[in-house]
Amino acid sequence: MRRYDAVMFDLLTALLDSWTLWNAVAGGAEPGLRWRRRYLELTYGCGAYRPYETLVAEAAAETGMAPTAAAALSSRWDELQPWPEAPALLAGLRAQGLKLAVATNCSIPLGHQAAGRVGVPFDAVITSEAAGFYKPRAEVYAVALDQLALPAQRVLFVAGSASDVPGAAGVGMDVVWHNRAGLAPKDATRPLQMAASLTPLLQGLL
Repeated sequence: MRRYDAVMFDLLTALLDSWTLWNAVAGGAEPGLRWRRRYLELTYGCGAYRPYETLVAEAAAETGMAPTAAAALSSRWDELQPWPEAPALLAGLRAQGLKLAVATNCSIPLGHQAAGRVGVPFDAVITSEAAGFYKPRAEVYAVALDQLALPAQRVLFVAGSASDVPGAAGVGMDVVWHNRAGLAPKDATRPLQMAASLTPLLQGLL
């Protein structure tokens, strides 16, 4: 009997290279990182959902971005690209009969638009807007599990950020971490496996 019935992914970091788009809109890696970090601080601290686009705009204003930066990010959303290994990996998981889902911190329209950029269909696309909260709040993962109609123990979560590791583990999912940028852990919670690429991340688990 296989260990899991589904694999759930963080979308904008674990499957898609959203960093490149933020940096392109910001005009460089340094301002892009500053803008994105401030946006993350706002999402992690806001409690109940506030519009994603509002938080992005507030972070832009607070970090010296042009007034048009937030709108430009949304308008260029179709420039998001999957990590090179992501489409084939997901196609392989689907061929094994596993359900696929994503849980992502953005609005409903942008979440579904971003999911379409991966090139593989998902059984569930859950956004923070739909859940009413931002990850790593438990509500987001719980809504995704409800959509899959599976208990947490039957779903493997692929984190893209440090906060996703304790967030997903907190609802009972096993977690692996696609740590592309070599980030430090958020707390003492450790993933089952960690790698800088998706390719080796699931080896021995499925």
